[in-house]
Amino acid sequence: MRIDYFSHIPGLISRLRQITLEQKQFTLDQKLRVLIEARVSQLNSCVYCLHLHFREALRRGELQLRLDSLTVWHESPFFDTREKAALAWAEALTLLHDTRAGDSVFSALRIHFSDIEIVELSLAISLANFWNRMASGFRREPEFETASKGQGHP
Repeated sequence: MRIDYFSHIPGLISRLRQITLEQKQFTLDQKLRVLIEARVSQLNSCVYCLHLHFREALRRGELQLRLDSLTVWHESPFFDTREKAALAWAEALTLLHDTRAGDSVFSALRIHFSDIEIVELSLAISLANFWNRMASGFRREPEFETASKGQGHP
C-alpha cells in the first residue's frame, strides 16, 4: 500500500466506516446493495473492494453465476428489470462525467424503487465510489485471511 491512510486520520476513517456500516439499516434490500457495490468496484477497477463485495454477496446467498455475469448485466438473463434499473443507476452515478445521470435512467429507476430506496441506493453507490478511490488510489490489496473474516472497508 502506498500510504496507510487510516494511521494518519484514524478518527475520520473510523467515522466513514461507521457511516458505511449504517447501510445495514436501510430499507433497500441488502443483497441488492452489495451487488451494486460490486458493480461499482468493477467499474472503478478496485480489486480490494471487488473482493470484499463478492465475498459479502456470497455470504448473503448471491449466486456465483450472477457474480460471474455482472460485467454483462445488460445482456444477462440472470438479472430482473428491478436489478437492471439499479445497476444502470449505479453506472450512471459512477460514470457521471459521461452519463450525466440521464433522465431515462432515473425514470426507469422510479418505476421500481420508492424515493427512500433511491436515496439509499444513491448513497450506497456514492460510498462505494469513495472507498474505491481510497483503496485503488493507495493500492490496497485484498488480504485473504482478513477479508474472509468480514473486516469490511479499510
